[in-house]
Amino acid sequence: MGEGARVNVAVADRILLHLLNHVSQVDLHTVTSEITRRGISIACAVHPPNVSRSMRDLVATGIVAQGMRLVRGENRRQKVWYLTSLGMEMAAAVKERLSETPVLVRSRNGDLLEISASEASDRLRADLDLLSVLMHAQHEGALSYGDIRFGPIRNKKIEPGSIRMMAGAHSTYHTEPPKTRDIHGRNEERKSLDVWFSGTEGICTITGVAGCGKTTLVSDWFRTRDSGIEDMLVMYYPCQPWDTAIGLTTSIFHRLGLGHKNEIDDSYDLVSVLPPPGNPLDHDLLRRRLTATLIDEDGAIGSKSKLFLILDDVHNLDKEGVRLLGVLMQVIEASHSRMIVISRSSPDFYDRRDVMTRGRVAEIALGGLSRNELEMWVKSIGLSDKISAEALHERTGGHPLAIELLEMYGEMNHRDWIRFLDSEIVDVLPDEDRSILLALSRAKRPMPWKELSESVGYVGRPPKSLISRGLMIELEDGMWLHEALRSRLQMHTEKQN
Repeated sequence: MGEGARVNVAVADRILLHLLNHVSQVDLHTVTSEITRRGISIACAVHPPNVSRSMRDLVATGIVAQGMRLVRGENRRQKVWYLTSLGMEMAAAVKERLSETPVLVRSRNGDLLEISASEASDRLRADLDLLSVLMHAQHEGALSYGDIRFGPIRNKKIEPGSIRMMAGAHSTYHTEPPKTRDIHGRNEERKSLDVWFSGTEGICTITGVAGCGKTTLVSDWFRTRDSGIEDMLVMYYPCQPWDTAIGLTTSIFHRLGLGHKNEIDDSYDLVSVLPPPGNPLDHDLLRRRLTATLIDEDGAIGSKSKLFLILDDVHNLDKEGVRLLGVLMQVIEASHSRMIVISRSSPDFYDRRDVMTRGRVAEIALGGLSRNELEMWVKSIGLSDKISAEALHERTGGHPLAIELLEMYGEMNHRDWIRFLDSEIVDVLPDEDRSILLALSRAKRPMPWKELSESVGYVGRPPKSLISRGLMIELEDGMWLHEALRSRLQMHTEKQN
């Protein structure tokens, strides 16, 4: 903008820009006052008689049409004006031309800047259309940042890097289990995994209390596995409390190579299974199309695929997520793929009766380390002369975390071990369940359920949550506790007394 130059917008151009801003009201029965003579006069800074005079010329040339409409908030019909198809073309051309008009803007720091009119709204972080910018520039010379007439200052929005379907899904899973601590013992469980993988069962479930080494076992077994895995699409997915069935499904699709990179052809239209926001996932459609994609009977893709899913902490999934596990179980069986499910509680996405699981599901319940395994571990860290494996097993139940803390700090009941038991098990138990376990921790021997329930005033069968998580064990003589938990609850009882 040259020295002394000012913005000067012709009246006809102002009217065209204003009507273009309200083109959505062309076909409405009831309109707002913005397209009446008074509304146009205010927006375009034109005296009302001059509005009527300018409109006669625009109507005569076929650029603007006029009519009578009901106006919101008024009792009578009024004359209104709106753009014709020719007028819309001309208004768009006027807008493009005037967008390049240089205007002066005073920045947040007080600097006077000369920019194009189309950039002024973003620079001022205000909700201004082009006509408003030009009118302020014409009558005041410069637009100032923070002017109260421009409304509240808008926060700058950062647009996502991509809005394409499937973008970003790669960040939610890994192509192998995480590298964890060194494993001690678990030879029988490793053999069970070998037998499962070499057999016909497609699914393996591994359950156990928090921190007992479920993920460590799978990770160590996976890394020492020599053959059979290299041709499979491995996906390790740690389920979090906020994960959804749709999120897990999206990650599986991404692992198959679907998505914006188009690594494989989506011949079976698998991506369309993902529902629009707010809609449920069609589990049956997912099962059929995912199975078709993996086995590729029609040869549309050109090759079959096998998945190896390792789903960790599935106890965090909601009902829809658990239902998805049932769908994946059917897909795994049909496509001769593999799936390991890791959970703190016994899974409930399939019928666990032996007649239903035989030849289909392998179950590994992970308890504490045996006395022999503890003895070898204690011997390897040079503490066999200070503590016996029997005493260690009695106090910790063979829980690997307790032994690790013993190795690091030389304390059998380190505060981190107690804090772990409290935060992961004791503190999250319902009061009714905790009272049952506290009563059982004071017993010297297993108690029949009838005797135990009467002692705490509990009515009904043993809580499924305690049984499924392995916190309370059902023996021939009655109910008993996980040793590590029993030790902690005894400490809690002694402290109260």
